[in-house]
Amino acid sequence: MNAIFKREFRSYFSGMTGWVFSAFVLLFSGIFTMVINLMSAYSNFEYVLSNMTFIYLLAIPILTMRLFAEERRQKTETLLYSLPMPLTKVVLGKYFAALTALASPFAVMLFYPLILSQYGSVNLLSAYSGIIGFVLLGASLISIGMFVSTLTENQIISAVLCFAVILVNYFLTDLSGYLPSSAEASMFAFVVVIALVAFGFYKLAKSGAAAIIAGVIGEVILLVFYLIKQTAFEDLFPTILSKLSLFDRFYIFADGMFDLTAVIYFATVCALFIFFTVQALEKRRWN
Repeated sequence: MNAIFKREFRSYFSGMTGWVFSAFVLLFSGIFTMVINLMSAYSNFEYVLSNMTFIYLLAIPILTMRLFAEERRQKTETLLYSLPMPLTKVVLGKYFAALTALASPFAVMLFYPLILSQYGSVNLLSAYSGIIGFVLLGASLISIGMFVSTLTENQIISAVLCFAVILVNYFLTDLSGYLPSSAEASMFAFVVVIALVAFGFYKLAKSGAAAIIAGVIGEVILLVFYLIKQTAFEDLFPTILSKLSLFDRFYIFADGMFDLTAVIYFATVCALFIFFTVQALEKRRWN
């Protein structure tokens, strides 16, 4: 795994990707620090981070688009399968390399709150919890981008798909507000979600019978709950959808609170999409 990590991390900074990303992050962090902390005289460094979340829309697709798409394009993916290690370690090596490249500019930003504290009162605990939350948000988005990279051999398509997924998540809370709040609408939405999950299970397992059985069981359970307590479905789907927003979880850190449930949520998303990535590779390996 160390060899994979070193190879991938070196590739970020042997080319322009890592340097451009670091310069991009430090440029905007400097601009927002000047505008918010110096010119507007706010002592909260976490406000800088809350205004910088948009950089992930562009940065994450660029950092993750080549992780597996490039391996498929160059026909070197089979070499990964022949390595004397489980695919999980291969995936983790690539993931931690991308995460380290992401965290590199934040090593510089760790000094910002200390510098600002020389000129006023800065809540260092809130500032550093904000930085931790910002890195955790990036870690979750990297895991999603890495999984998307396994779906195609074209880096541009991988980047566009990753951008679309992150963009939807970025506006997820706003989008959920436009959804109908009736129980019937939530019921219909859950029916569609279960059907999509069953289809995804079929694509991974290549077992139509198992996918149909899983889908039917899910739909029956959903119908039973709907018939028992229909009122519980009112505004249920929009509420659940808004809770899935990764960015909203980070904004809790930006408000000066260290939220343990948000940390667990970020860690769960990372683990889930790393698992999906391993399964996608295993599927192609045996095919």
